Amino acid sequence: MTKNNLTIAIMAAMGLSVPVMASADVFISEFIEGSSNNKAIELYNSGDTAIDLSTYTLSFYFNGNTESGNDISLSDTLEPQATYVIANSNAVSAITDKGQLLTGGSWYNGDDAIVLSQEGNVVDSLGQIGTDPGSYWESDGVRTQDRTLRRLNSITSGDTTTDDAYEPHTQWQSFDKDTFDGLGSHLDSNPVEPPPTLAIGECGDSATLISAVQGNTDESPLKGEQAIIEAIVTASFQGDEQLSGFFVQQPESQYDNDPATSEGVFVYHNADTVSVGDKVRLVAEVDEYYGATQLATVSDFILCDEGLSVTPTTVELPVESLNNLEATEGMLVSLPQELTVTENYGLGRYGEFVVATGRQFNPTQIAEPGEAAQAVAEANRLSRILVDDGRTGQNPEIVPYPAPELSAMNSLRVGDSVTGITGVMTYGFSAYRVHPTVAPQFIATNARDEAPVKAEGATARVASFNVLNYFNGDGTGEGFPTERGADSLVELERQQTKLVTALTELDADIIGLIEIENDGFGENSALATLTNALSDASGSEWQYVDMGGDNVGTDAITSAIIYRTEQFSEVGTPAYTTAEPFDYGNRAPVAQSFTHTESDEEFTFVVTHLRSKGSCGSAEGDDVDSGDGQGCWNATRVTAANELLAWLDGYPTGVEDSDTLILGDMNAYTKEDPIAVFTDAEYTDLKTSMMGDEHYSYIYRGESGSLDHAFASASLQEKVAAVATWAINADEPPVLDYNLEYQSETQQANYYAPDAYRSSDHDPVIVDLTFEAEESEGQPEDETPTVEEDSSSSHFSWWLLLLVPALRWMRRR
Repeated sequence: MTKNNLTIAIMAAMGLSVPVMASADVFISEFIEGSSNNKAIELYNSGDTAIDLSTYTLSFYFNGNTESGNDISLSDTLEPQATYVIANSNAVSAITDKGQLLTGGSWYNGDDAIVLSQEGNVVDSLGQIGTDPGSYWESDGVRTQDRTLRRLNSITSGDTTTDDAYEPHTQWQSFDKDTFDGLGSHLDSNPVEPPPTLAIGECGDSATLISAVQGNTDESPLKGEQAIIEAIVTASFQGDEQLSGFFVQQPESQYDNDPATSEGVFVYHNADTVSVGDKVRLVAEVDEYYGATQLATVSDFILCDEGLSVTPTTVELPVESLNNLEATEGMLVSLPQELTVTENYGLGRYGEFVVATGRQFNPTQIAEPGEAAQAVAEANRLSRILVDDGRTGQNPEIVPYPAPELSAMNSLRVGDSVTGITGVMTYGFSAYRVHPTVAPQFIATNARDEAPVKAEGATARVASFNVLNYFNGDGTGEGFPTERGADSLVELERQQTKLVTALTELDADIIGLIEIENDGFGENSALATLTNALSDASGSEWQYVDMGGDNVGTDAITSAIIYRTEQFSEVGTPAYTTAEPFDYGNRAPVAQSFTHTESDEEFTFVVTHLRSKGSCGSAEGDDVDSGDGQGCWNATRVTAANELLAWLDGYPTGVEDSDTLILGDMNAYTKEDPIAVFTDAEYTDLKTSMMGDEHYSYIYRGESGSLDHAFASASLQEKVAAVATWAINADEPPVLDYNLEYQSETQQANYYAPDAYRSSDHDPVIVDLTFEAEESEGQPEDETPTVEEDSSSSHFSWWLLLLVPALRWMRRR
């Protein structure tokens, strides 16, 4: 008898009440992640005393978060060798009928961690807190999505370590989705008989060819069956946070005659260490993982030979069909071309980037919406492939691309070139990918540039700059985290340093800011903070245009205008409109007229930010994505463009001057309908007219294009000397920005530099203007004019005094 049980027995004999005790014997015994709301957690008391559950909490940690997203307080008493079921109240009756506690709220998915705790102490856990595995955790065929999991009979206490690598097969058995028959009866529901295992035989005995395992369709015809294979190891990824396995390939003499079948496959197995060139024989189960065929649950293994080799299969882009890549899944391949980096979004987080036969443009950047754009999209799809570092962990301490490692001073930019890609081909997370077995070679063909030099003869420079949610807390160093942008004062300082560096080096005289916090124009506002910081850093006196009031519109972000006071001065009245469709979705456009100090020329500067292509679920009618390449909310953006021009026709600043420049994020690419609204109204699309179609300021899913535009009225277009984008942001990996999330101290130092690069996600647009000074009337200052005394001369002088202002007024019109 245990000490606790002896104590209880003595108390009972003395007529004293027996306390219900907390115990480490309680653990999670069943996990159901089924269809819709079919979710339940079963607890089991493996001890011999009752457990008071009122001090226990079940917590769900969503999508890799380190803070719980839902805490469920338990109640009741859990008797010895009994179960307690917590179920989603909206589950089917087969679950809820067995539930002791039914609750709604947010429930877990297969990629969320679950923790059972008692008064803050972890009692048991499932998954890994702080890690988002994608869609689920999986090991040896046991996964946490669309499955019922039951704890192995050998497990009698919980897993109290919540942040270690999670391998569910070590403690759980897996059952098909929506299996509920064992719920509420832990030990009785677990089968103990292992499935029969094939006899491995000896090296050289008959075996299943890998081509038969792979088949000639997307899914293996042998899925769920055991197979014996004998093949050569082409790549090993058995290291820490790697793929936990290796790739094998059939010797060339054993290839089949079907070009649609692959001769290689991945083996999910770490128990036996292998080296490249080993010939291995093994028994395993055929499985599918994220769309790729693999061998898992290896039950027997023999090393047959060493030092062998396999010739890589040549793959050239573009392919005629993605089936060409499917036919090489799991095989050692070589790409002989010099390819171009077209996406680096996942470089810092996953160690992966995309290459293609050249920079890929968004279809509607270079082609008309509809069939032409769809053809570009298909061509892009067939001309790209992802390069992966062979790791499963996120945010690796060292990213090996480009060699020796990624850093703020050693960036891999979109547009750079890559040669020598040799590795194993696989498929996962909706993309074909190559895991290199030798280091690729990188060429900085799109090296970083300094800001464009002002065009010859230009007397002014204006620009637009998306500041990527610049929020400054309460403006006094407190108030973090904010609704958007920096999560702390440290992050704000890092963000502000990069922005101010970029804005200073831009060398502009007027800048339209996009995505700045909409918190008014007071001394602690985001706009005032950034403007003051720019003045301090640049040595110029910068001023912001005060639109009046506490904010501009109702969105969390707004557009704003700043300018150098020695170059320009405000004239007229600052203006903005929140009339429909600028009352929601489309941010309120802002406008101000300026006088150029040197020339006395006037023009109106406008900044706008149209509705994005996101949140398509709430789009209705003509705003629904039609599939023509323009995305959702296109009709709303078209309406906004028309209404913006109508508003400007009324001279909202009070300055009736035809020289107008519109800059901003239109959330529309060059060939899309909203852009046509401006050009149909005889505004010049400056970037396209002076740079051609293949310009860009933003990259989305590996496709470059311009969401940021500049439009000049006919009279102002004549004064445009040059147009450019400064490629400091879109081409750079996002991990080089100011954020600190998921980065070690080493990474924070390694990835950050107080420079302009990746200060935002959009590139600034630059317009150089030539404002010519008015020629002086009359004689030069060093000559004395001859004064005629007759009356005709006097009348002529008065006529000139009247005529010159009139001529100046006509010129400005």
